[in-house]
Amino acid sequence: MPGIEKLPIEETLEDSPQTRSLLGVFEEDAAAISNYSSQLYQAMQRIYDAQNELSAATHLTSKLLKEYDKQRFPLGGDDEVMSSTLQQFSKVIDELSSCHAVLSTQLADAMMFPITQFKERDLKEILTLKEVFQISSDDHDMAINRYSRLSKKRDNEKVRGEAVEDVYTARKKQHQTMMHYFFSLNTLQYKKKIALLEPLLGYMQAQISFFKLGSENLTQQWEDFLGTIGTSVQNVRREMEGEVGTMQQTIQQMEQACDPLYVPCDPDPAHSPVCRNLTRKQGYLYIRNKTGLVSSSWERQYFFTQGGNLMGQGRGEVAGGLIMDIDNCSVMAVDCDDRRFCFQVTSFDGKKVATLQAESRRDCEEWISTINNISKRIYLSENAEELAARVNQSALEAVTPSPSFQQRHESMRPSGKGRSGRASSISSVGSETSPALSVLSLDALVAPETPIQFDIISPVSEDTGPNKAATQTGRRSNPFGESGDIPSEDSEDSILHQLFIVRFLGSMEVRSSEEEEIISETMRQILAARAIHNVFRMTESHLLVTCDCLKLIDPQTQVTRLRFPLSSVVQCSSHQDNKRLFGFVLQTPGGRGDRRAVCYIFESNNDGEKICDSVGLAKQIAFHSEMDRKAVERRKEQDKAKEKQQEELSKQRQIEKDLEEQSRLIAASSRPANPPASDGQFLVLSNSQSEDSDAGEEGKKKGESEA
Repeated sequence: MPGIEKLPIEETLEDSPQTRSLLGVFEEDAAAISNYSSQLYQAMQRIYDAQNELSAATHLTSKLLKEYDKQRFPLGGDDEVMSSTLQQFSKVIDELSSCHAVLSTQLADAMMFPITQFKERDLKEILTLKEVFQISSDDHDMAINRYSRLSKKRDNEKVRGEAVEDVYTARKKQHQTMMHYFFSLNTLQYKKKIALLEPLLGYMQAQISFFKLGSENLTQQWEDFLGTIGTSVQNVRREMEGEVGTMQQTIQQMEQACDPLYVPCDPDPAHSPVCRNLTRKQGYLYIRNKTGLVSSSWERQYFFTQGGNLMGQGRGEVAGGLIMDIDNCSVMAVDCDDRRFCFQVTSFDGKKVATLQAESRRDCEEWISTINNISKRIYLSENAEELAARVNQSALEAVTPSPSFQQRHESMRPSGKGRSGRASSISSVGSETSPALSVLSLDALVAPETPIQFDIISPVSEDTGPNKAATQTGRRSNPFGESGDIPSEDSEDSILHQLFIVRFLGSMEVRSSEEEEIISETMRQILAARAIHNVFRMTESHLLVTCDCLKLIDPQTQVTRLRFPLSSVVQCSSHQDNKRLFGFVLQTPGGRGDRRAVCYIFESNNDGEKICDSVGLAKQIAFHSEMDRKAVERRKEQDKAKEKQQEELSKQRQIEKDLEEQSRLIAASSRPANPPASDGQFLVLSNSQSEDSDAGEEGKKKGESEA
């Protein structure tokens, strides 16, 4: 059988988020096993019910055949042959009925019993232990919270003793419950295989014994196969028994060894001295979070050091997050909010301060010593603990930040030599023998011909003279050639309005805007350049995504710092690992008529993929709007062409009518005025009759023309 993953019982006392995350995986696996076992149980129950029905139907058939002689058929006579034949059939079917009954019994014992026992006993035990563990975990959290709120000024020995006793009882109960819960979950990994294989093995053996396969080869094959499965089940059972013994022994040893560790305070400082040579530490701490101008709250998190960073992780989180960069930081013990064992960590630039609380004085001093050692970058040396033992003298006092690498380079360089641009900075970085920076080379990270812009230059000068009108309307100029404010059509008429808080990391010109890896490569170069040059400041802005453009707005003055036309954005993507980093490539016209591509990199408070999706949605909306606008213009042009064609056609018809009228007038003028009568006399019309006839002809022509 392949190796089976198991929960570490030794780490139940620490109860780290990693252990809780692994426990969550095992609980999901147990839920999946329970669901699948229920379905399999229902299917096997149907087989068992069908077999019982078949056995009962066979027995009823045999009984009816035996009672054939007792039947009185009106048209039937005494047929001895038929009666004897049916009696023989009844005997055979009666034997088959007995075989079916035996098969039903075998299915009940070998197939239904194991899976029923697994479903009703093992899975219910897991659910019960889960509920008990949840209750004990909640009780432990409540007890540790009450203990942490003990007042240092109003110290009451009775109250403190009760709080310590509650913490001891709750922690012991949680630890023991957690160990037994881990034990049951680990055992479940073996039991599920047995519970799945044993019913199938019993089912197949019962079927083989019932049907008595005629072919010896087939029977031999089945026996070999079932023998292999039976051997495997026995091996799993023996392995489970060995693992059960090991886990029970571990639980007994842990219960004996961890009893003093249940108490949160130091039971005997002489037997547990403070270790001041640590460069790595992890454990639970309380961190103070401000909830208002003067109010604050304390939150319990799991903290750990990772290199030069202090990381924090909540109970329900999968991975830890960065709390503070503790390189060159300062740390000291403080009195805060009437709480004991508090210490304060301040970043190297003094802009970020974290106030933390430990469970005991020993834990507090170890945290201060560890952060003190990390702030001096002792962890970068090979023998970190030996070096920490030599240089660590006071872990409870404020630590003066050590000089940065850049200052060390300045002190090591000769004073007579000047430096020119990037080449001298590269040589100064390369002169440092620190193992953290010896492998870095600025030429390998950033091309010398490509400058990097680390900050956004806000528009501070307004237009004067001829551009005064534009200044009064809120338009401002900046070094990037973009206007401070844009017409209201971009924001008011746009369908999409989404605002994100971002921080500008840098921008640089790239050679190609179509390659997919160009944004990730630009991120790597900009972050490497920031690390090499010790650039930590980032400009925070509001990124407004509309259907026309992308705006970077100053959160204080609400002035547009940069405006990127949406049609110029070629691609936008986020970092594969750090989803808070994202960037986009902007295609802008160059100085010589060609087009240049610039990649902008940002860090956001939200998921970078959401911002990229918003930009993609804006481009889709803009594309569809442009297509609709072109379709409307095309329809307008078609309507104008049709109107023009109708006008030409009406003009042509009018010309034809005028020509017909002229031809009729010419024909009328060419005929004689008074044609002779039939008897050789002339008909003379009076003036009134001739005028009436002329008027009739004109009316007739007018009607024809109107028609």
